[in-house]
Amino acid sequence: MTAARETFRSWFHRPWFLGVMSAVLSATLLMAGSLFVAIHQLEQNESEEMNAQGERFLARLEQLFGQLRESLDDLEAQPLRGCDAEMIATLQQVTFNYRFVYEAAYMDSSRICSNRPRQEGLSLSRSPDIKGPTYSYWLNTTTEPDENRAALMLGRGNFRVATSRGHLTDMVDLSPGSSLLVVLDHGTRAIPVLGSSQIWPPVEAWPPKTRDALQITQARLIYRMPTDNPEYQLVLISPRSGMHIPAVWWWLLPASLVLGICVGFLVFLLVQQRQSLDAELTGAIRRGELQVLYQPIFDLDSRNCVGAEALLRWRRPDGTLTSPDLFIPMAENTGQIRQMTDFVLQRLLEQLGQLLRANPQLYISVNLAACDVMVPRIGQVMARLLTLHRVAARQIAFEVTERGLVDVVVARENLQSLRDVGHQVLIDDFGTGYCSLAYLQTLPVDCLKIDKAFIDALGHDAASSGVAPHIIHMAQSLHLKVIAEGIEHEAQAEFLCSEGVKFGQGWLFAHALSAVQFIELITRGRRLASAGRRLDDEA
Repeated sequence: MTAARETFRSWFHRPWFLGVMSAVLSATLLMAGSLFVAIHQLEQNESEEMNAQGERFLARLEQLFGQLRESLDDLEAQPLRGCDAEMIATLQQVTFNYRFVYEAAYMDSSRICSNRPRQEGLSLSRSPDIKGPTYSYWLNTTTEPDENRAALMLGRGNFRVATSRGHLTDMVDLSPGSSLLVVLDHGTRAIPVLGSSQIWPPVEAWPPKTRDALQITQARLIYRMPTDNPEYQLVLISPRSGMHIPAVWWWLLPASLVLGICVGFLVFLLVQQRQSLDAELTGAIRRGELQVLYQPIFDLDSRNCVGAEALLRWRRPDGTLTSPDLFIPMAENTGQIRQMTDFVLQRLLEQLGQLLRANPQLYISVNLAACDVMVPRIGQVMARLLTLHRVAARQIAFEVTERGLVDVVVARENLQSLRDVGHQVLIDDFGTGYCSLAYLQTLPVDCLKIDKAFIDALGHDAASSGVAPHIIHMAQSLHLKVIAEGIEHEAQAEFLCSEGVKFGQGWLFAHALSAVQFIELITRGRRLASAGRRLDDEA
């Protein structure tokens, strides 16, 4: 099982495998996303078309019913009663005056007459489907496909008028399987006026929870048209069109594949580069390509050097420098940072051990990664090196970042053990992490280092221009020393002095120096202010 797990894990360190997986996943996501967008657009178009069709049909239907009512009002208002030639002429005149009136009829207890005496005429024997206070409605009076047969009839008093199926189909072009229904009896019964019969109520969840006119079910679109009469409701039902993939998606398909391949290739290059850099870093440690430089720290009043910060640099055989922002995070992820920290400690004591013994007031600070802060290992390594080189513990300080304090309780214990043997503890880049004042009061800290970004903001209108003075006053209230990083202008140094900052480092005083240059700076007692120049990095 362990061997199989290791084999499986090893696949995730192969650039080509990660590249292929990235290509497949990205292409799949792109295609799925484009298909989702295409289907959503198709559904939206389908809904908009149904809404528009329903609105058009409702407008024409209101026009049709208006004409039928007007024709009945005209017939009811005229004085003729009885089935004579004059009545038939009147009925015929009504059909000429009103476009949607196909047939008009008069009936009394003995006779029925119509403008179409030769035809079978209207079926008047059954009761009306809807009986209103003024008009009565007969729905679907014939099921024959003949467009010249009455399909919808209205009555008032002794008169009846009807429209033909042709007039209804002329108003709206129903797609196959669609129907126009009139829903009666409080939504329990539906009569088809146009189209085929439909199961009512729908087998889907009904009634709907929303009051939207258009209801979309899995198989059908149901458009409920608003009416003034609460006794009935007009409903247009249409089957949903098949989910035909839009043509544009077939263009998105190859585009998604191409983009997926590009993403996979980029992942392959990045993983290969990372693994290559990882391997190069391992070889660099072994070949001695890493070197330690020293950024001097000065007393801002006297401009005397009081110490330095040890900086790790990677100079390749061709002379180029690899940025610490690139290889330090990688070393932290791969666990090589412990080996690099031990290298810095050993190298600085080898290079500056004699200088430190000769100058007890001098100190060198070393940056600790989060993994070194969380375990007591570094104290053991340091004790062995200090004994070997006969250097006092107070001359080696340790810098930790706020982001490195992952577990404050554990960090407090390990930092306190370092402080107990005489090492100073500094918080580096203070203000850029998440270390609150409450935590800071409980941590065993001797000094705060203000990040260069806040020093750069001094004298400007930037939002962060007030951060540095705030940190200074907070450190003073906690009786902590302050070191300002990244001082590049004399005005910055003067302002910091006026605020009570004792120490600083930056290019105003010196660039990072090699061990030889730093020893020369200390042994000759140079004051950069009087020298009028910086010691630049010549390594």
